[in-house]
Amino acid sequence: MNKRCYIAGAGEFCENRLPEDGDYIIAADGGYAMLNKLGITPDLIVGDFDSLGGYPVLLNTLADHPNVLKSPVEKDDTDMMLAVKEGLSRGFKSFTINGGLGGRLDQTLANIQILAYLTEHGALGILLGRECDIIAVMNGTIKFFPEKSQSGTVSVFCHGETAEGVTLNGVKYPLENATLSCKYPIGVSNEFIGENAAISVKKSILIVVYPSDVKINDK
Repeated sequence: MNKRCYIAGAGEFCENRLPEDGDYIIAADGGYAMLNKLGITPDLIVGDFDSLGGYPVLLNTLADHPNVLKSPVEKDDTDMMLAVKEGLSRGFKSFTINGGLGGRLDQTLANIQILAYLTEHGALGILLGRECDIIAVMNGTIKFFPEKSQSGTVSVFCHGETAEGVTLNGVKYPLENATLSCKYPIGVSNEFIGENAAISVKKSILIVVYPSDVKINDK
């Protein structure tokens, strides 16, 4: 399946990065309010809907939507994780999450862990931000294509005890077959230098933070 699963959350929302034709759109709880504001109807709505308490009119519209999955308030999965699992169950391998950054720090950290969950399940997820995006890569490579005059900060973090065989090319501070630890942030604040770049890891997962206007390709 080549289609993308686009998930709207209740966090900081990028209104200039909306779903495209053909996307399967999931509203995760409060993300439904943002989509409704923008006139976008999701294909599926999931969550316990505690974040919609201030939108009684929207709560009333849930009964009219053909695909709503209501979960208990007390549960192991966050609403975003529920949305991701629903996307995976439908066969999606590409996920874009808007509204997954900003706001509560604990929810942001949870969403970064969700990126790792996705890559462990053979999918690619991107957290959209107004200034930076976040992506995870496991035992593979992410390629970046900045414009020739484009710079910007790119940071790489080990997700797990260690990440082995880490190589960074096309950046100000390259690495070759290095081992990164989750206990020391040596990969923070690298820089693009206006040329194509690549970040790869042979064993484990990397979390990569990069400017939102830099194009990527995971192939």
